[in-house]
Amino acid sequence: MKKLKNEKELVRKAIAIGVAYAEKRGAAEFEPTDSAAEKLEYIYRLLVHDKLIAPLPEEQVSQETIRHRLAIWASRLTEQR
Repeated sequence: MKKLKNEKELVRKAIAIGVAYAEKRGAAEFEPTDSAAEKLEYIYRLLVHDKLIAPLPEEQVSQETIRHRLAIWASRLTEQR
């Protein structure tokens, strides 16, 4: 897995976009006390459920791979705009 050039920034964007998507869809309400790791995992599982991103094999699911997958997702969304 090759690290993206600006992955930290893309992960922040992915969290912001994912939280807005989940709340608009009515799937979740996030609290200010929720950790970034919890948000990332919930957003990842929601996007997989909605078939917006391809799922990782379950044995490969970790915080690092979720962050990377969501960073790629956010980069593609920002390219489309």
